[in-house]
Amino acid sequence: MSLRQLIKRTSALAFVAAIGLSGCTGGGDDGGGEITLTVATFGDFGYKELYRQYEDAHPGIKIQERVSDFESHHRGLAPALAAGRGAAEIVALEEQYMPQFRASKDKFANLADYGATELKSQWVPWKWEQGVTDNGSFVMGLGTDIGSLAMCYRRDLFEKAGLPTDRTQVSALWPTWEDYASTADRFSAATPDVKFADSAGNIYAAILNQADESFFSRSDDAFIADSNANLKRAFDIGGAIGAKGQTAKVSAFTQPWSVAIKQGSFATMTCPAWMLNLIKEASGEENTGKWDVATVPGNSGNWGGSFLTLPKQGRHLREAYDLAQWLTAPEQQKKVFLAAGSLPSSPKAYTDSEVLGKKDAYFSDAPVGEIFAGSADSLRPNYRGVQDAKARPKFGEALGRVEEGKQSVADAWTIAVAEARDATK
Repeated sequence: MSLRQLIKRTSALAFVAAIGLSGCTGGGDDGGGEITLTVATFGDFGYKELYRQYEDAHPGIKIQERVSDFESHHRGLAPALAAGRGAAEIVALEEQYMPQFRASKDKFANLADYGATELKSQWVPWKWEQGVTDNGSFVMGLGTDIGSLAMCYRRDLFEKAGLPTDRTQVSALWPTWEDYASTADRFSAATPDVKFADSAGNIYAAILNQADESFFSRSDDAFIADSNANLKRAFDIGGAIGAKGQTAKVSAFTQPWSVAIKQGSFATMTCPAWMLNLIKEASGEENTGKWDVATVPGNSGNWGGSFLTLPKQGRHLREAYDLAQWLTAPEQQKKVFLAAGSLPSSPKAYTDSEVLGKKDAYFSDAPVGEIFAGSADSLRPNYRGVQDAKARPKFGEALGRVEEGKQSVADAWTIAVAEARDATK
């Protein structure tokens, strides 16, 4: 699924304990011929009904789901791989972690051995490429969703600020991120008691995700954070909005973030399709119809998207592959979008008439299928370096210091670059 540090959070300690209690692998046999397959995800992937359907069609298979929060899920996998025990039969990996775990590909089953290369045309080309290595001969994961970006906004707060509320007119306010910053100035001048955005970090991340590269070079994976103009632009725009006090200073997927959404403390937030359900849960029924969805400045960008992988230690790799293949097939991707909102990475699914025609009553009947699926063909993911997960947090932390008034944008940038360089040496 995506970069969803979903609100169903478990502690890292609890996750490690679960690994220790899980025995040798995530799957097993109960002695009566029934095979148990465990699927480890971060947050709710919308698979529960699909599990039931699969079990009904495969009487000898029982599926268990192990759900953890984003960080502990990915942190807990490395020691389980190293120990050769404790990993689930099927493990979801978010796209930013794929480069890191490719370095341990010997710990994963090559899905090409089970016929995965024959499925290549099922995904958009760039999604397929994110899941393979060795010039495509080693298939590490099968793609689930993609995270095409839009901008969620509060119609009532825009009206209060004297700004347009119609989604087409709102989209016209910000063809560029510089225009978005200017809109923030207009909004804040009219409604100083409400913040314009949730955080500088989310603004910065959305801008950066529209660029080809961020911290490392696509050509040779060299560190380029100190010279990448796109990274600097994203940091400066997000940082300037934060420095002006126009953000609620809440990190996404935290309790303060959920509370701020419910209270209407800010008016805009970048949102991929999978985030809509989180906003609904946090905002509550009483805010139905107050939210809407407009296009994001720059008209594209990708936030999140995941893969299903099979650690080699699994005892039932063939059966696990069959389940992973079925879960990521276009038909199931379509079902997940219609039920849970995660945008398919399969063109067959996201160009389906039901997907394109989906509207969301909570978001003022926004044509969410058209908005999110309509930009899927133009998405180009931001390059993730092998050590991306080590460099990326340094810039988010720096922007947090800017929002708190502890550092200027320029000083925070200098420190972030130095810390990222040190962390990735």
